[in-house]
Amino acid sequence: MKKTLLTIGLLIISNTFMTFAWYGHLKFSKYEWFNKLNLAGVILISWGIALFEYSFQVPANRIGFNENGGPFNLWQLKVIQEAVTLTVFTIFTVVFFKEETFKMNHLIGFGFLVLAVYFIFKK
Repeated sequence: MKKTLLTIGLLIISNTFMTFAWYGHLKFSKYEWFNKLNLAGVILISWGIALFEYSFQVPANRIGFNENGGPFNLWQLKVIQEAVTLTVFTIFTVVFFKEETFKMNHLIGFGFLVLAVYFIFKK
């Protein structure tokens, strides 16, 4: 149980950093200093943030993988990561991009992804 919670916790932290690396710069454009950066500068900042993502993602996969003594097979790790990504992305979008609305079709799509998690874990 400890490795399960540790793996999922590390994936949540990892995906939080990755969401900021991939989408945070879209919101930072409202800051004058950020608008002075060219695309290469924005990419370097995103890579810097993504370094932290990898610092949590790699240990999560190593700890969680069943061939390393963890509770999950490779398929399960990937589906957990995708479910965590969508959850973190949804929270990020609702909090930081208030002009974006969460619609019923998004909820239905996420429901299908939850079903994917169910079927991947079904023995």
